[in-house]
Amino acid sequence: MFRDREEAARQLAAKLAKYCGARPLVLGIPRGAVVMAAIIANRLDGDLDVALVRKLGAPGQPELAVGAVDETGRVTLDGSADELGLDEAYLERERDRQAAALRARRTRYTPARASVDPAGRTVIVVDDGIATGATLAAALRLVRSRGPARLVAAAAVAPPPAVARIEREADEVVVLATPEPFTAVGAFFDDFRQVSDDEVVELLERFGSEEP
Repeated sequence: MFRDREEAARQLAAKLAKYCGARPLVLGIPRGAVVMAAIIANRLDGDLDVALVRKLGAPGQPELAVGAVDETGRVTLDGSADELGLDEAYLERERDRQAAALRARRTRYTPARASVDPAGRTVIVVDDGIATGATLAAALRLVRSRGPARLVAAAAVAPPPAVARIEREADEVVVLATPEPFTAVGAFFDDFRQVSDDEVVELLERFGSEEP
């Protein structure tokens, strides 16, 4: 459906063109979505930063998200946490582990500054694709708590139930494709390569000097 993240980002930027001139703050969810956020921010003449959230994995199945945590330690749980009967002790350990990883990531990504303040601004939170919506929902709640004037969620692809979930968290949701059945985000990209932390750091450092 999409050749790569760059193509999806250009399509999203076209859908978000009304925000050009408003100098939006564009936040990418690391790591892959930062590639997209940099393109969108450049095309909208906005600012770039990261929205730091990590999924909470199920016991023995770290890729199965049961929720997410943001860099303040705030947790958003998915319904699967109850279905799996996860107790508070497990969730607290997983929260602490992932929150520590987020603190380390912030130090690595923006060592010379704190996160960009979203207060009073139009903020666009970008993900390459949404599966359950837990991670993006956590990111949106973090930003909402800091008082943006308008909060927009943008992604290339998502199943309809996840879009409905995100619509409860954002003022506007822009998703390019909502296929059913939905398998995995990467299935809708010809090239869905892993993006490294070093690439994210480079994007943040050189943002504004050239088109990514």
